[in-house]
Amino acid sequence: MNFIEELKWRGMIHDITPGTEEQLGKEMTTAYVGIDPTADSLHIGHLVSIMMLKHFQLKGHKPIALVGGATGMVGDPSGKSEERNLLTEVTIRHNQECIRKQLLKFLDFDCGENSAEMVNNYDWMKDFSFLGFIRDIGKHISINYMMSKDSVKKRLETGISFTEFSYQLVQGYDFLFLYQNNNCKLQMGGSDQWGNIITGTELIRRKTGGEAFALTCPLITKTDGGKFGKTEKGNIWLDPERTSPYSFYQFWLNVSDEDASRYTRIFSLLSKEEIEALEKEQQKAPHIRSLQKALAKDLTIRIHSEEDYNAAVEASQILFGKGTTETLKKLDEKMLLSVFEGVPQSEVSIDHIKQGVPILDFLAVNTNIFSSKGEARRMIKDNGVAINKEKIKDDFIISGSDLLNQKYILVQKGKKNYFLVKVL
Repeated sequence: MNFIEELKWRGMIHDITPGTEEQLGKEMTTAYVGIDPTADSLHIGHLVSIMMLKHFQLKGHKPIALVGGATGMVGDPSGKSEERNLLTEVTIRHNQECIRKQLLKFLDFDCGENSAEMVNNYDWMKDFSFLGFIRDIGKHISINYMMSKDSVKKRLETGISFTEFSYQLVQGYDFLFLYQNNNCKLQMGGSDQWGNIITGTELIRRKTGGEAFALTCPLITKTDGGKFGKTEKGNIWLDPERTSPYSFYQFWLNVSDEDASRYTRIFSLLSKEEIEALEKEQQKAPHIRSLQKALAKDLTIRIHSEEDYNAAVEASQILFGKGTTETLKKLDEKMLLSVFEGVPQSEVSIDHIKQGVPILDFLAVNTNIFSSKGEARRMIKDNGVAINKEKIKDDFIISGSDLLNQKYILVQKGKKNYFLVKVL
């Protein structure tokens, strides 16, 4: 399959200009995707356009990742209801370097003729004077043309600044610059970028007489109408300091059956045959969640590591009763807190824990996990209490050797009720 055929079966094409497929069949073509540098990490909302660049490179073409240092200082009105905070150059440079490290996990920057490149539009915009810009660029695009864009029309009622109104001209100039200096003939992005991208192809046509192309992918949504990649805590980031590998793995593992097939086609590098086989397995036995497991594995290994993936799988077993005390003890503090996020947590100060604290005192006096020693004793007698995944008797003594990471104790009350106690 060529690049367009690959994207079609994966459901990754929303709009495409006529002649794009013919251009790609004619020669090795250079294409770019713009990345907003508003944070020092990519999040999974960026993954669609990055996967487009990945497939583009795999088909023998040259990808460019453009970090919008200049456009990040302006603010894109597309999909936004209000102005956003503008960034300093120092912040943008820092974010750019962090993003580059993450892109190395997807793109090959050292593979010969079609090696990936990373550019920053601040480098060619910083010395462009305002008068020079409106004379050399602004005169080629009419106000009527700019006003017709959805990203502008949607903001007219609430108000749009000249800064954001001019955004499409700045992005259009990026395409022109890369066309003239990097032989870049294709820009790709999300469907909300179509208007901005087409401004670039129009600017290239009017200023140089050349032909350039546009391709957009659908905006990713969830079947239930929720915003893709958003949780109660916010974005799912690629940086393990922002989103732990365990939480990252769990996000993909828990996508709905309705979304699993679509997401696996878009975000994984599994082949058509592999995905179709998984889809058949899913239809026969949905409870096994074959698609979700394959998707979570593919992405967690690619973005983090196989070691992180294996640790996440082991940690996942703990909450479902399959994990052992040894598994629990292997978790570092970050992983432990990720696994038991949302579980009731409490802090207790027990100076003499190293000398030993009777379990009934610990459960009913120190922590109030049970309302009384009698209630705790009865449940222990019924084999319903575990400390760090091990069932205990009512003569059990909590000691320093029971501390996970030298500070935590996991109490399980019945089959599903967990309590994480931090001992100070």
